[in-house]
This record gives sequence, structure tokens and C-alpha cells, in this order.
Amino acid sequence: MSKIVAVAAIFLGEALSVLAELIASRQFGKTGGDMAMLWPMFLLACFAGILLVFGYALGYMHLKNIWIIVAISIGAILVLEPILALLLFRELPTAGSLIGLILGAFGALAAIFL
Repeated sequence: MSKIVAVAAIFLGEALSVLAELIASRQFGKTGGDMAMLWPMFLLACFAGILLVFGYALGYMHLKNIWIIVAISIGAILVLEPILALLLFRELPTAGSLIGLILGAFGALAAIFL
């Protein structure tokens, strides 16, 4: 059960962190660089960081291998960030960025399974 909680904390932490980054970049561009608009995203990123630290600590405590935790974290980013970017920005990736994303996904899978 603790392993599931650790993985969930890592996924949620990565999701909230990426969400804060993407929303901040989108809103910051729209408001012409208003720094006050960034405070809610700073707070969201701090909460995401707490989840990530908790997930890493709990995961390492139960899995006894930091590389598994790192691969889970990178895998979460590889899955979540493109989905969130597509949903928030409504932009399709360019050919180069899509190829980079696919190669990154293969790298994460290799780290987990090889």
C-alpha cells in the first residue's frame, strides 16, 4: 500500500508542478509580465514539491532503489506534461519536439525495464 501511495504522490506532485508551470507561462504571457499573477502558481508549485519529496522518501523507503523512483518521476513527466500542454495551449507539437518526446519515452522505458 505504501508503494502505491508513494507512486501516487510522485504522479500528483509532478502533475501539479507541471500544471503550475504551464498556467504561469500562459497567464504571464497574456498579462504582459505581471509578477503578482505568479503567486498562486508559486504556492501550487510549493505544494507539488512537498508531494514530490514525500513520494521520493516513501518510495525509497519501501523500494530501496532510487533509480526506480527517478524513472517513475520522469515517466510521470513524460506522460503528464504533453497531455497538460495540449489541453491548456491547444497547440500540436512540431515534428522535432514529437520525435524528442518519443525518444524520451523510450529512454524512460529502458531505464525501468532493462
